[in-house]
This record gives sequence, structure tokens and C-alpha cells, in this order.
Amino acid sequence: MIPALLLAAALVTAATRGSGAAGGAPAAPAHGTLRRYEIDAPEVQDPHRAVRVYTPPGYDDPDSSARRYPVVYLLHGYGGRDDTFNGRLATLPDSADRDVAAGVAKEMIVVMPNAYTLHKGSMYSSSITTGDWEQYVAVDLVAYVDGHYRTIPSRLSRGLGGHSMGGYGALRIGMKHPEVFSALYLMSSCCLNATLTFDPGRMAPAEAIKTREDAETAGRGRGFGPSVNLAEAAAWSPNPKNPPLYLDLPVKDGQPQPDVIAKWAANAPLAMVGQYVTNLKKYNAVAIEIGTKDGLYRTNKQLDAMLTSFGVAHGYDEYEGDHTNRVFERIEKNALPFFSKQLSFETGRSGATKH
Repeated sequence: MIPALLLAAALVTAATRGSGAAGGAPAAPAHGTLRRYEIDAPEVQDPHRAVRVYTPPGYDDPDSSARRYPVVYLLHGYGGRDDTFNGRLATLPDSADRDVAAGVAKEMIVVMPNAYTLHKGSMYSSSITTGDWEQYVAVDLVAYVDGHYRTIPSRLSRGLGGHSMGGYGALRIGMKHPEVFSALYLMSSCCLNATLTFDPGRMAPAEAIKTREDAETAGRGRGFGPSVNLAEAAAWSPNPKNPPLYLDLPVKDGQPQPDVIAKWAANAPLAMVGQYVTNLKKYNAVAIEIGTKDGLYRTNKQLDAMLTSFGVAHGYDEYEGDHTNRVFERIEKNALPFFSKQLSFETGRSGATKH
């Protein structure tokens, strides 16, 4: 189903071109446009979902009205929203404009959905409780963008990336949908390993939440808190027969629940990769990056080793940094140039008229 446009909520960045400064100084980078919409997404919780779409400087140029563009889909991390890459951890409109002006990246459309939920994050999974986020990203959102923008509607011209929970989501969705995307960029991916033991004390705050009101209160708190465990349970062990939150935690009444633990483990990419090697080998490019001071360093290094052992061609880059302090720089200097190099800019079949 192609989601219908509900509202062009805001024109975040004006589509204007910089002019040269006095004295012959270099012209400022031309500006792309960042728009925020709400679109129909009946498959997921709160089905009017915000999405931000960056179009490059040349997109609105009347002389380029027939030109089509590759698309990069960027998935935010846990606790983030559609503004993560244009205000919270990065300023993507400016970064993309600078990359184009400097010639280190070509003009591309960049799409940033909002996957914030009752528990602060969807885990980009398919859940009876929080919705089918895999379907939303890989099918409905792609169809919406192809239906409303002058894209090159081919897997060879689509890339998928993300940070933290978004890196997990990009890998999870990417493994299952090589027919949609052709390049993956995984930044500081979370939730990679299969945890088989759980500390009842660590799960106690989540287990203490018994009502939706309690969950909403926890969701308004700062940091992860108990919401992160509820988000994981809603994604990986949903239970439509267990109101009011419709999920099962891996600990109940202080006792581990082996069946639930097995479900969580089955959703860990380090346990899933072996099932999707053939799909991963269909990608033109896969990249992993991780900071050496990131708490997720070990599991990302394990992912690198696992892909190598399966013969999946990929890039792996370590850098001096923690989980968030260099996201701005990495988006501009690494992620966008990566997609510019790996995606096809050759126009494929023509589509319907776009705005």
C-alpha cells in the first residue's frame, strides 16, 4: 500500500542558492531543502508517522525538472526521532550541501523516518504489538518516496543506513530485502549479540510497569530506563494475549523465561546472519563502522569477523570516538560519500509525474 500524504508540516530549510561574497570570495554552498511530512502508516503504532526528506540543491531548479536521484534512507537510534540527523546528532542538510559543493558526494535524496514509539523505539522489527516496521521501511516508505519524488526507482539506486538502533534496523531490514536496497552503512549498531542470561534485578524496573500509564510515564523519563527493555519485548516477544502492554519480558516474577529468551536471541543479528548470507552477498557494498571507545565495539567487531567468515564482502572501519560524539563528522565525511560512490545515478525506467 502506498501511504497517502497527510500534511506538509514544515519547510525546514529554504531551497536557495548562495551568492558569492564581496571581494571574489568563494560562493557559499547551494542549499538543498528539508521538508517534514506526516504520512499514513497503518502497519505501525501511531499510524500518522513523521518523515523528513532532504532534496539536494539542484532538485528544485527548473532546468533540472526531468532529473532523477538515488535515495538514501537513514534510520535513527533508540530515543531518537526524525530530527536525529538534522539537529540532534548531525546537521545533515548542511553536511549534504557541503559534500555536494566540495565534490565529495553527488546530489542524492535523503529520507529520515520517525520510529519513536510508546517505549521510545521500534527496534525496526515486525511486531503484532508495535507494528510491522520492516514492512513500513522497506515497502511503504519506499513506495511513498518513489511516488512523490523524482527518484530512480531501482534497488541499485537505494541505500539504507542507520546509527545504533538504526544500525541494527538497517542490518535487519537489509538482510531481508536485498531486492529493495543495494548498499548498507551500519553505524555503531546495537543489539547484535544473542543474550541467553538475564539479571532479574536489571529487568525488575520493566517488570514493575503494569499499566500503559506507567509505560507512558517511563517513556517521558530521561535516558533509557525501563523503556528500553519494554521496547525490546514489544519488538521481539510481543504477546497479543497479555494486556495492557501486549508483551512478554524475559524475566517474570524474578524468574528467567526460557521461551522468551529464545525469541530475543533469535532476533540478534549475530544469530541471524548465517540465515541471510545469500542475501547479503547480493549487496554491492556493506560498510560497518564503530568507535573504539563505544560500548558496542566488541559486538560490532564480532559482526565484522562473522561476515568475513561467511565470505560477505564488506568494509570495516574503527575510529577514535564513543557512541555519539563523532556522528556529525562520520555522516558528512564517510556515510554520504559512501552512498554517493556505491549507488547508481543512471536513470532507470520512468515513473509517474513527481512533485
